[in-house]
Formats: sequence, structure tokens, C-alpha cells
Amino acid sequence: MKYKRISISVTFLVLFGLTGAKVGALWPQLSTETSIAQPDLSVVSNDTIKSRVMIDERSQVLLGRLNGRLQRNSDDFEASLLKGLLLFQVGGLVDAISELQELTSRAPKFQLAHLVLGDLLLARFNQVDSLGSNALLAKAAPLHHHSIERLQSEARARLQGYLSLVDNVEVPRALLALSNNTEYALIVDKSKNRLYVYRNSGPGLPPQLIEDFYIVLGRRIGDKLSEGDLKTPNGVYFVTSFLPDEKLPPLYGSGAFPVNYPNEYDRRLKKTGSGIWLHGTDKSLYSRPPLDSEGCVVLTNDEFTLISQYVEVGRTPVVISESVQWISSRDWLDQNIEIQSALETWRQTWEKADIVSYLDMYSPDFWSKSYDKKSWGEYKKRVFSGKTFQKIDLSDISVLTYPVNEDGLPMVVANFVQHYRSNNLSGNLHKRLYMVKEQGDWNILYEGKQ
Repeated sequence: MKYKRISISVTFLVLFGLTGAKVGALWPQLSTETSIAQPDLSVVSNDTIKSRVMIDERSQVLLGRLNGRLQRNSDDFEASLLKGLLLFQVGGLVDAISELQELTSRAPKFQLAHLVLGDLLLARFNQVDSLGSNALLAKAAPLHHHSIERLQSEARARLQGYLSLVDNVEVPRALLALSNNTEYALIVDKSKNRLYVYRNSGPGLPPQLIEDFYIVLGRRIGDKLSEGDLKTPNGVYFVTSFLPDEKLPPLYGSGAFPVNYPNEYDRRLKKTGSGIWLHGTDKSLYSRPPLDSEGCVVLTNDEFTLISQYVEVGRTPVVISESVQWISSRDWLDQNIEIQSALETWRQTWEKADIVSYLDMYSPDFWSKSYDKKSWGEYKKRVFSGKTFQKIDLSDISVLTYPVNEDGLPMVVANFVQHYRSNNLSGNLHKRLYMVKEQGDWNILYEGKQ
């Protein structure tokens, strides 16, 4: 699936529906920072036929992508919602109302869709100034003001997240290499309230984006530091188990995938807390506001069920960051080669028992379960002295770039299977390295079992 980076105004300026009624600036609070000229519109003012609008190239790209999502999954209710908004933006008020009417009939719990439909219906009579702000709603007051604000924030997050599309030559820096046995990876962009599902394209090829979803995050913004701070952590994590809905309270909806927070690096930084999960939504609801969890990543139940097919317990990575870093395919390949080369150098120096070169590849801040840099060096010197030969191979290698750490140094997490043979010991081990780039060289910060 190819994407274009699109910056588009979500401030819907003066448009004309089929009734010929003038529609004011609808939902101005959803504006993005950059705006573009409004498309040239030609609307037939006739209730018996649908609008004919000349849509600009950007809107065509968006509409084409939304139609593609709906062709792949007719129950993609977010795509239906966004399609209705886009149709309204380009002047197709009747088409937009029709799209939202069908959506609300199929997803009766989708409160935001009902609110938007109500606004579109009122827009035919010039009675709407902003999302959820109109005289009829104020008088009827079917929803508390706080509930309207929560729906407004959800609308803003969905629109801005969806419209922040990535360029067709860019890939996430986080996914430098996925092993042949790792078919999918999940990327969470907290700034966009978006979860991206990437498929492994094979050795030497960037991963392919196949799905993206609106998500709910912790109530407080920033990296999780302590238990109860209501923040969603930043880091490289892995799904550790699956919990079906029948074993969970209703809050968690269709199920949950716990991840390994706090990971090795989190514990090194003395972060506390636990129970960071990907999970569904209470079944009495369709969705929740963008900042509404205690730190978990929350999807709608339908979308949680959908991503379940992509998740393999114990293997699927979940990279969570404040903002996803995108790089070109060329830069992605160069960085991939650089890390793989560093791993190979480490393997060779170890296999040759070149103790000086081997230890040079460990950071001064190195740690493992039982060692620091000094004690690790002493231990390895003793081990090397008893070897007449060593044969070491690495397989099933995945390399994931860590979100910017506290020192601001580039860091990656490498998972692989280590195949070890020597004169007095043989065995295979699932190993994990944290590697940090110090003064231009990749050094090992942590080494241990997966």
C-alpha cells in the first residue's frame, strides 16, 4: 500500500449542499496547522440526483484510500466516518448524509458518528457552527457538555491521525529488520493516536504498511515512569500472552495482549508499574476519547479482533513512541546494513576469541543480569582461556530502533537465536542485545536472554 504525505485543512469552509443551503465553517476546532486551497466545486442543486463535484488531487487520494479500506473491510467504521466527512468537505452533503446514516444503522454504539450525522442534517438548514455546537442540541441536551467535548477530542484525533499520512518513499526507522519468522510488527504513534500494522516484506526490503487504527492512550501525556502515573510507556516491547474476554472484566472488551513493560531498559532506568496491555473497549461502548486509559493502548473491539490475526505471542514487537520517525528506503537499507555489520563483527571477534576487540564492542555502561563492564571482561577472559575452538552462528535476527533514550543516543534492540559450539559447551539460546551508538560505533549496552 503506497501513501503520499498529505497536509490538508479540516476546516470546512463555505460549501453548498443539494438543498442550496449555505453551510458555515463546520467543525473549525479540528483544523490542522497547514491549510490548502478549497477544491473547485460544481454541485447540482437537485434533490433527486447526487452531487457532482470536481475533487482536487489530494481529496481524490484520500477518497481512494478510504474506498480501498472499505473494499477490504466493509465493517471499517472509521473509514465510513472519514469518508462522510470528506464527502461533505468537497460539497457532497447528500452523499455524506447517506454514508453516515448507513454507518449509524450498522454501528449504533458509535456515538461520534451519530453526532456528526446530526450536524450534517442540520447543515442543510445552516444551523451548525462547529461539531456538536448547535441550538437544537443545546436545547435538547441529550448529551452532557463533557460528553460532547470527549467526542470532539475523538473526532480531532481521528482526523488529524488519519490525515498525517506517510510518504510513499518513507518507512519507520523503528523496523530496521524483521526475521523471516516475524511476519508482522506493530508501531504506536502517540502524537497521532495511531497504531500501524506492518508486514515483513523479506530480507533487504522495507516492511509494508497494511493497516492503521485510531487508538486510545493513557490519560496523561509523556513516557511512563512510575506505577499509577496514567502514562503510556515509550519503548520496544513484545507481546507476552493473550487473555480472552471471558477471563477479563468488561472494561477490556474482546481481549488483551499484555506486553513486557517494564522491559530490561525500563528496569535499568528504575521505571515502575506493570499491566501495559493492548486491549479492546468495554462492550457497552464503541470507542473512547483519545486520552482515556490508565496507560494501555486501547482499540475498538472489532479492530482488536482484526489485529489478533497479526499478533504472535512471544514474537510480535510493539514499538511505542511519542512520534514515529520516518526515513527513506535508502536510509533504511543503509542503517540496516550498518547494524548487521556490527553484529557480524561482534560474532567474529567472539568466535576468534579476540578478547581485546571483543570487549571493545561493549559500552562502558554495559550491564547484564549479573555483570557490569569490568566483571564481564574478567568473566570472558576466564571463559576464553579454556577454549580450543568456538563456532558461533546467529539466525532469526530482528533489529528494532528504540525511541530516543534519555541520553539522546541512537539505540537498537536486536533479537536472534545464538547457535554456540565449542570444545566444552554446545547449545542454542534466544538472545537479546541492546546496542547504543557511541562516538560513531555500535556498542553493546545490554546482553541477556529473551
